[in-house]
Amino acid sequence: MPKIVQCPVMQFLPCEGRTLTLALASAMLAGAAIAAPIELGPRPYYLIDRMEEGALKDKLMACQDMDMTAQKFSIGHRGAPLMFPEHTVESNRAAARMGAGILECDVTFTADKELVCRHAQNDLHTTTDILATDLGAKCTTPFAGADGDTPAAAECRTSDITLAEFRTLTGKMDAANPAGETVEAYMDGTAGWRTDLYAAMGGTLMTHAESIALFDELGADFTPELKSPSVEMPFDGFTQADYAQKMIDEYKDAGIAPNRVWSQSFNLEDVLYWIENEPEFGEQAVYLVEWSEGFDEQNAETWNEDFAALVDQGVNYLAPSINMLVTVKDGEIAASEYALAAKDAGLNLITWTLERSGPLTTGGGWYYQSVAEAVDNDADYFTVLDVLAQDVGVDGVFSDWPATVTYYANCMAQGM
Repeated sequence: MPKIVQCPVMQFLPCEGRTLTLALASAMLAGAAIAAPIELGPRPYYLIDRMEEGALKDKLMACQDMDMTAQKFSIGHRGAPLMFPEHTVESNRAAARMGAGILECDVTFTADKELVCRHAQNDLHTTTDILATDLGAKCTTPFAGADGDTPAAAECRTSDITLAEFRTLTGKMDAANPAGETVEAYMDGTAGWRTDLYAAMGGTLMTHAESIALFDELGADFTPELKSPSVEMPFDGFTQADYAQKMIDEYKDAGIAPNRVWSQSFNLEDVLYWIENEPEFGEQAVYLVEWSEGFDEQNAETWNEDFAALVDQGVNYLAPSINMLVTVKDGEIAASEYALAAKDAGLNLITWTLERSGPLTTGGGWYYQSVAEAVDNDADYFTVLDVLAQDVGVDGVFSDWPATVTYYANCMAQGM
């Protein structure tokens, strides 16, 4: 079967004044000696088996004996967080084994302004073990247990601690139990459709620079997202422009070609900064947008984005949430008017996030609110994916379990 190319072990030894913790180095090197084959596991096949009879199911079933290869159409959203602690070495190794051709580091910064991979600057209390350590006392809002009708509360930011302190933490499944009266109970909140099976030993956290080295070693490309700071900017003299530039500089320092990087932000000013100041990286900069209250995917008067203006400003990639790109027409899932208008304006589309909502038997939650009436079981993931690929024409799909998208991309020859 096709294999992901591994780079030499020596690539991960300390260099240029950077050092790796023993735990991180061990985790990164764990799979380096033997190249990892693409392994999709049973889930894609399970979903296909559950599909209604029809042309799409027939086509997907005909691909069951294919040799699967990594695909850029398949993007690991924080790695593979359906079952692994997000933004960890282990989560991203799992995503690469499932054929994700692009991997994501959500980028934020520590108290000493070092870039690290976390989905939000203020999520350490739900994604790491910080509350179970002495560092919990340094949190912006230290833990307070549930008391009667008052839910448990905590807020721990990467900017509350230094990089050295960040390195002492381990990753956990992103969850919290608001009814928890103790730290242990609060941290024990993983949804029943996820698992703590791969979190029991703790996930290995990464700096942004370390994620670049790991993803490159795995043969994947990069889609870092510059996260909105929870602290007021400038932060100790660190401006938003400094932040945006530092993220790009770490790719340049690592010798990564700009055409392997899709830098993302929900802040249009970040995207425009890259277009103006780092045009080679700005060529593939991605403007993220999401469903907001009052949005109607079929009514242009409710849309916030001016597609023609974005193109005129040099924006080439738009990444709306899935619910913005699909709708229901005549009882079937179809491309939305929003999606068609964005494509007509000349924008390349990427979307997020498949397999994040849990079982679809009750309509799929936030990500599927525009098609809830047409979604009733997990096999509909493939139906939605097919509409996104064939009718909308997206260039890539983020997923919490990349195997499903990888299978589809191989079968349907999708890819960037």
